[in-house]
Amino acid sequence: MQNKRLNIAQLLKLSKERKIVALTSYTANIARITEKHADILLVGDSVGMVLYGFPSTQGVTLDMMKNHGRAVVNATQNAFIVVDMPFGSYEESPIQAFKNAAEIMNFTNANAIKLEGGVEMAPTIKFLVERGIPVMAHIGLMPQKYKIKGSFSKEKDTEKTIKDFKAVVEAGAFSVVVENVPEEISNELQKTLPNILTIGIGAGKNVGGQIAVFEDLAGLSGEYIPPFYSKIQDLAINISQVAEKFSNDTKAQN
Repeated sequence: MQNKRLNIAQLLKLSKERKIVALTSYTANIARITEKHADILLVGDSVGMVLYGFPSTQGVTLDMMKNHGRAVVNATQNAFIVVDMPFGSYEESPIQAFKNAAEIMNFTNANAIKLEGGVEMAPTIKFLVERGIPVMAHIGLMPQKYKIKGSFSKEKDTEKTIKDFKAVVEAGAFSVVVENVPEEISNELQKTLPNILTIGIGAGKNVGGQIAVFEDLAGLSGEYIPPFYSKIQDLAINISQVAEKFSNDTKAQN
């Protein structure tokens, strides 16, 4: 069967024509649905909070990312698949990062990996890209540093964000996720390097594309919904109705 999956060159070309759509997907069932509407599917370490009930993305393991990544890749044919590198799997050294990134790529057959960090991670990004591993960078709010900041607060340091942006792009990242920064900062990033594909999450409209956690949009993430987008539909109600009907039907049996 011919491979119809988007590659980096096609993705970047498409980004010149319209906004890129990205959604998180962690399971085969959701991925089969979301790839019909998204260019990029991110197997995010947010899986820890969304599916496992962790208080943050810390605690997610390499094996968890590999298994969820493989499930999403196997269930899809068209979307560009990115898998997050979890906390502790890449920070120690470029060599550690390459070993674990290669393991993810080989096990899942994904298109790219994503890692958090700006200036401090630029050498690692360069090391990976030079060895054939495509990297999507992630700057602004970095959830893996939650315990340092103590919250998922907005990143308001314009100078730091621009330095981080330039560093990861110059290191070879093909795209950059910009999370929870004021729109004026993302506007400055677009002016700084207008040809790089920026994917925003809580970063305003003047970015190359948008990403969202699917379960947040669908009302399946519990009570907390990030302030930068709203629930589109409450599927939890529908799921509860299905379970309730089965329960009532079973109880009614003689």
